[in-house]
Amino acid sequence: MNPYVNLSVENEVGTIEFFHPKSNALPSDLLKQLTESIIKSGKREDIRVVILRSSGNGAFCAGASFDELMAIEDVDTGKAFFSGFANVINAARKCPKFIIGRVQGKTVGGGVGMASATDYCFATQSASVKLSELAIGIGPFVVGPSIERKIGLSAFSQLTINATKWQSAKWAKEKGLFAEIYETVKDMDSAIQILADQLASFNPKSMKGLKEIMWDGTDHWDELLMERAEISGKRVLSDFTQQTIAKLKK
Repeated sequence: MNPYVNLSVENEVGTIEFFHPKSNALPSDLLKQLTESIIKSGKREDIRVVILRSSGNGAFCAGASFDELMAIEDVDTGKAFFSGFANVINAARKCPKFIIGRVQGKTVGGGVGMASATDYCFATQSASVKLSELAIGIGPFVVGPSIERKIGLSAFSQLTINATKWQSAKWAKEKGLFAEIYETVKDMDSAIQILADQLASFNPKSMKGLKEIMWDGTDHWDELLMERAEISGKRVLSDFTQQTIAKLKK
């Protein structure tokens, strides 16, 4: 199957689903489509709540595309790539509708950032998380503010420093990244549908107002995340990062 991002609507619940054959990795084109779909869902009157999910029952998201990272040759290109993650996070925080996250399996780097940008995130017991950026010479600069906002500086530091260790879904729930975890995908999806249907029946103006309160203090993120994207864009050009990515691909 070819990579895609799809927005569907049923009973005032919008579902944004993305897919990439390499464990739902996120190259620039998918990041752009995700941003556009989130913005579009926020404007549509027939959508009151949004579900953000990836395809399948395997990995939720493998993070940045290694192929694209290796192809970066200058700072501007690097900044442009990492700004894709910044745009998704900023679109999610500014979307006037609540976004429900569905994390069915392991998630890395930018995928953890996406989960943290949702307003209420469900996961399965197999949905372990990892921030591997430091291990390849970069660092979770762009997704950092969103993750730190959700789980706190201490837990974010643990994920960042121990960059090769998977933390369990239970750990992620204890830290606040996940709101609920389930043994099976079927049970998780049932719970997601119940909450989505409930939210779709609530006052949209009240939900919009509450979301603004929940994201209070992030108005400067448009500039902050772009500054972080430039930092990552510089780091990815290092020989260390390029050689490490090449080894990991093999």
